[in-house]
Amino acid sequence: MTVIGITGPTGAGKTTLLREIERLGGEVIDCDAVYHQLLEEDAGLQEELERAFGPLREEDGSIDRKKLGAIVFGDPAKLERLNGITQRATAARVRALLEDLRGQGSTLAAVDAIALLESGLGELCDTTVAVVAPPEARVARIMAREGIPEDYAWSRVRAQRPAEYFVRGCDHALVNDHNRAEEFGEAARKFLREIL
Repeated sequence: MTVIGITGPTGAGKTTLLREIERLGGEVIDCDAVYHQLLEEDAGLQEELERAFGPLREEDGSIDRKKLGAIVFGDPAKLERLNGITQRATAARVRALLEDLRGQGSTLAAVDAIALLESGLGELCDTTVAVVAPPEARVARIMAREGIPEDYAWSRVRAQRPAEYFVRGCDHALVNDHNRAEEFGEAARKFLREIL
């Protein structure tokens, strides 16, 4: 099974590339979705987070993500500790999901992760791709996708690492400087044909 690791900032076009992988019959593992599922269902992870950061439960027993965020954001040491805990748990689950896909005879899979390289998930992949785009294009896409004002879209773009950060360490960089999603879809199809 060929495993492609995909990373890049919001609004760059990762979803378009992932759709093209699905069109080729590939399976997509979304690490954000894996993390949120673990946060809800993994008792071991929940306990580890409470050992690290104190009581975090809501009345229904779930982890209060806003409370956890208030504890770690603004404290780099605590945020680094949280990332270490959650990236370890997410990587273990992704490893298991990839094994399941291999067992089912899948021939292509993609791992979509903002922290692909720093989490160690890139090591599970046969090749890694950074999808990047000019900041202005990302802002326009985020505004269109989420219906948010331009200043808020810019604040989100500025809060993320620059394109160079994602490109460094990846095997490939796919630049989305296209005006239409269809154009980038064609470029993504061509790119996948070349690397596969």
